[in-house]
Amino acid sequence: MSTLVEQLIQTEAHQSIFESAVRQLPLPVCAAFGSSSSPQPVSFKNTGRVLSTKDSDAVRAQFPQSVAASNNIVLTSSGSNPATVQGKRVAVLFSGGPAAGGHNVVCGLKRVLGAGNTLLGVRAGPKGLLKGSLFEITEANVDFILNTGGFDFLGSDRTKIKSDEQFAQVRETCIKHQLDAIVVVGGDDSNTNAAVLAESLFTGVKADGSGVQVIGVPKTIDGDLQIGDLLSISFGFDTATRIYSEMVGNILQDTSSSLKYWHFVKLMGRSASHVALEVALQTKPAITLISEEIAANQESLASIIDRVARVIVERSHRGMNYGVLLAPEGLIEFIPEMNAMIAELNDVLAHHAADFAAQADDAKPAFVGSRLSPENASLLASLPHYIVNMLLAERDSHGNLQVSLIPTEQLLIDMARQRVRELDANVPFAAHSHFLGYEGRCGAPTLFDAAYTYNLGLTAGSLILDGRTGYMATITGLASGGTPQAIPLAGLLNIERRHGKNEFVIEKALVKMDSPAMQYFVSRREAWAASDLFASPGPRQFWGPTTDQLPISVALNSGADALMFKIG
Repeated sequence: MSTLVEQLIQTEAHQSIFESAVRQLPLPVCAAFGSSSSPQPVSFKNTGRVLSTKDSDAVRAQFPQSVAASNNIVLTSSGSNPATVQGKRVAVLFSGGPAAGGHNVVCGLKRVLGAGNTLLGVRAGPKGLLKGSLFEITEANVDFILNTGGFDFLGSDRTKIKSDEQFAQVRETCIKHQLDAIVVVGGDDSNTNAAVLAESLFTGVKADGSGVQVIGVPKTIDGDLQIGDLLSISFGFDTATRIYSEMVGNILQDTSSSLKYWHFVKLMGRSASHVALEVALQTKPAITLISEEIAANQESLASIIDRVARVIVERSHRGMNYGVLLAPEGLIEFIPEMNAMIAELNDVLAHHAADFAAQADDAKPAFVGSRLSPENASLLASLPHYIVNMLLAERDSHGNLQVSLIPTEQLLIDMARQRVRELDANVPFAAHSHFLGYEGRCGAPTLFDAAYTYNLGLTAGSLILDGRTGYMATITGLASGGTPQAIPLAGLLNIERRHGKNEFVIEKALVKMDSPAMQYFVSRREAWAASDLFASPGPRQFWGPTTDQLPISVALNSGADALMFKIG
């Protein structure tokens, strides 16, 4: 074989030139941990800050041991932990969709636990915990996965642990593998599950009557797990939005080069529009739709289309027959009349499941329409067949409409085309649609996400060594050195009606209309619509001028003086 062929073979199996180099990147750590290569665990003290929700009394009744232990008080680091803890066996699992930086949580955990304790990986998420699919994580594993993207080292799934049988299975796994602690890396639902597990495993698991600690770590690219100044963003958001922003920036550059196309881009974000807002702030496109604003203004589908069409026409009159529109994945559920129709549709499909399944595909719309209110039946009938088909498609495992499969971007194009014709038949309108989703979940983490997650792992491991349970690890002060803290999970729980019954959940954080990021966006969007003021932020940098950049929305909302983060 030639030398070149040998070199190429050596780049296989996650050994590309980039992957090999990025593993060597030094990671900044909070001063409390000391050095990155040999971090020291920290101890924690009460801040006196108590968290509560409208349902705190009900939470206290349902989670008595967790609440009694934490009093729902936020913890902060209080210097290095002088106690030498040995012999702990800790399991870590990923739950839900992947997000860049998850591997660094594992690396931080392994390094802060040290040689005297054992870290076990759970294969395939919560399902693996139920099955007892665990293996020991080695130093060699950590060296190989450091700063790499994806969740492929452990895998993940979306199983919710909620039945008595499942709790019994978790206890069996804890006993079989002699676990002292479990770390759940996930979003709002997964951290809700962590709160439930912490209560369930609080006592009575081991022979001496003691329990198993449970610590959560905040993950989701959607950015909808935020808790004011205690948790400014979940990990993975920065990487995903930087990847999407590079792609949107490229498309924007193309529109002003070809001078003849509109591009309608749907972005990840079912329950919140943080991703769309951040990408808009990064790239400054002509139109960005924010779901929460549409819901707040009770804006109809017709009104949205009219607003979009008028921008298209006005740009055309200025000689610009091109542009980019951004829309969040979950937009359709925020439009009031669509939301009402979908809610009734879900009830009809649930109550007539067998009869609906027995219908021929072309008869299903009429079958459902005859059981809807006249207003909703009329709305359903007015929609294109490709939208109706997806609205009637099978729900996901949690009973939710699979909004990512609904071609909202194509619906906007088709309806905008008709409205543009009505406003000015001479305006040319040629459009392409895109959906940017999975492309952003598993990229190599930005330096921000890599450092953030490594420090989250150090924090989670420190909480375990400090004897804590029922907390979510967090790092505050991201622009001023970073401080390890811990949020009591029970202090975040609310009661919501889901699938016909009350459930305790961590509330999703939506885009707030009065947030600095939203207000800045509102102040600039008319200028972006009227002229080509777009920006192409380029690719993620691991060496270079944008390496230390915070998400713009995080910088604005946290009152930072500059765009750069500072840890350590």
